[in-house]
Amino acid sequence: MLEVENIAAGYGAIKILKGVSLTVEKGEIVGVIGANGAGKTTLASCISGILSISSGRIIFEGREIHRLSPDRIVGMRIIYVPEGRHIFAPFTVYENLVLGCYPRYKQLGSDGREKLLKRVFDLFPILCERKEQHGGSLSGGEQQMLAIARALMAEPKFLMSDEPSLGLAPLIFATVCDALKKINEEGVTVLLVEQNARATLNLSKRIYVFENGHVVAQGASQDFTVQRLKELYIA
Repeated sequence: MLEVENIAAGYGAIKILKGVSLTVEKGEIVGVIGANGAGKTTLASCISGILSISSGRIIFEGREIHRLSPDRIVGMRIIYVPEGRHIFAPFTVYENLVLGCYPRYKQLGSDGREKLLKRVFDLFPILCERKEQHGGSLSGGEQQMLAIARALMAEPKFLMSDEPSLGLAPLIFATVCDALKKINEEGVTVLLVEQNARATLNLSKRIYVFENGHVVAQGASQDFTVQRLKELYIA
C-alpha cells in the first residue's frame, strides 16, 4: 500500500532522514519507534506532504505522491494525526469534527456527515457528551481522542498517528490504543509513530526502529522485546 524508498529529508542544512526505506501493507498496523530526534515525525511529515524530500520516492497504491501538495494527499485519504494533537481550541468538539470532513462536506450531505459523527461518537462516547464544549477545555486524553476522531471524519484509508501517548496517563492511553486497534479492524491501515515500546509492540504487526535518521532494525513485532528496543534506540 505504501512504499518509502531511500528517502532523504531535513530542514535547511539540517539533514534528518538519511536513506530511509519502509513498506506498509494494506490492513497492517506498522510501528515506527525511536527516541526524540530520530526522524519519526519527519517521516510522517514527508508522507503527508508537509515536508519535501530531497531524494528517494514515496509511493501510495502504486502512485508516486512525494511531489503532491498536502491537500491532494489528504484527497487520497492519507490522514495525519500530528504530535501535540493540534485541535482548534476555540472551536467546539462538534465544529472540530465537522472540519475533519471539510474537503467532502457538500458531497457527504447532512446524512453522510451524521453517519460519520455517529461512528466517532460510538468509538469515543465522551466526545458526544462534550460536543458543545470548546476543544481547549478538554483534558489531554480527550483532546487526543478528538484529534483521532477528527481524522476519522475524513474516512482515511491510511492513518498516521504521531506520539498518541504524549502526556497521557496510562489508563487514558490504553483507551486510545483500543480505539486505534478497532479502527484498524474496521479496515484502516495504520502507521503508529511512538516512543512507547510496549504499546507499539502490542499494537503493531511489524516495526521499524529509527536512530539518527536511519532504520537500524526492522521485523515482526513478536521478534522484539521491550528491552531489546530500548537497547537499540537508547544505546
